[in-house]
Amino acid sequence: MIGGDPYTLGLFDTAGQEDYDRLLPLSYPQTDVFLVCFSVVSPLSFENAKEKWVPEITRHCPKTPFLLVGIHIGLRDDPSTIEKLSKNKQKPITPEIAEKLVHDLKAVRYVECSALTQKGLKNVFDEAILAALEPPEPKKSRRCVLL
Repeated sequence: MIGGDPYTLGLFDTAGQEDYDRLLPLSYPQTDVFLVCFSVVSPLSFENAKEKWVPEITRHCPKTPFLLVGIHIGLRDDPSTIEKLSKNKQKPITPEIAEKLVHDLKAVRYVECSALTQKGLKNVFDEAILAALEPPEPKKSRRCVLL
């Protein structure tokens, strides 16, 4: 519920395998908001969000708002996970790094959650509903032309 009004969400999880790349655009029509998810403990997942998924959705649906969603947040401070990442000279993705990407890619906002603990999960869906109800106004570029 947002503002006392109930909303129904229909979620479609697209396969990340390249075998399905040609079928992906079939799932895009009438999408009100995209949730571009990445694991906060997988730098490769973060790169895929930036280099593959955001260009994909903005190419097919340039006016549809999207949120960047960090998942697996419960593992960000897990000693075993941190150790595995450090062996590859990697670190978990911080909210600050994700916020910078949101700005660079012009996403509506960054939210994060853990499906395991449910932390932040309701907020992800609330923010998705708000983004769909109030898509951001396109910013008019200010230009000065001298003739």
